[in-house]
Amino acid sequence: QVQLAESGGGLVQAGGSLRLSCAASGLSFSIDALGWFRQAAGKEREFVARIAWSGGGTDYADSVKGRFTISRDFAKNTVDLQMNRLKPDDMAVYYCAARKRWGGSYDYWGQGTQVTVSS
Repeated sequence: QVQLAESGGGLVQAGGSLRLSCAASGLSFSIDALGWFRQAAGKEREFVARIAWSGGGTDYADSVKGRFTISRDFAKNTVDLQMNRLKPDDMAVYYCAARKRWGGSYDYWGQGTQVTVSS
């Protein structure tokens, strides 16, 4: 069973940076990708970034391209999200998720970590 735990959220001023980390246990090569999603108050959850677990290929939402970077560490079984030049619109609960099959839905989710951006 895959378990995911996010950390690194907090309060930051607009223009600042935060680094989120997702610690994963129970991973295997049957996992296709890990991703980050976010949900702002009153809005639906949206995709932020994804990284292929084996190949390392990445994909980003247009709203974060050039500002956010997703990376993985096999040795630590972590997936990080470096967030730079944060905007008030980035404020949300950020979730880490893992999926078993390419193109499929995400099968495992973390509890989320709050990111607050003050203007």
